[in-house]
Amino acid sequence: MESNTVSNDADASEAPAGANRPVSLSDEDDLDEFVADADVALVEFYTDGCGICASMEPVIGNVARGADADLAVGTVNPRDDPPLVERFDVRSVPLFVLFVDGEPVARRAEGFIPGDELTAWVDEHAA
Repeated sequence: MESNTVSNDADASEAPAGANRPVSLSDEDDLDEFVADADVALVEFYTDGCGICASMEPVIGNVARGADADLAVGTVNPRDDPPLVERFDVRSVPLFVLFVDGEPVARRAEGFIPGDELTAWVDEHAA
């Protein structure tokens, strides 16, 4: 039984940042570092008070666990760092941007997206 605990601890320490739940990113520098450290990263741009954004948080956590890709997931409020609005052309939230090898490869801004659909989208663009 003890070996299972050790094994699980080792697995958890090897998991990429954001593997189990979204990582909160505070600004452009955090975002750049986060996506640079991950092979595949999904970032949700949100704003405080956005009900749809809040409802997506548990969904994107499930996507991180269910995607075929080794996926890191982060969230950032572009109002906290206005250059992000222009850089990523944020016109509505939630906005999802998928990064592969540090580069944005796909984006979606369609309101609430069911987990299975978001997972399929990530897998399609991360391949």
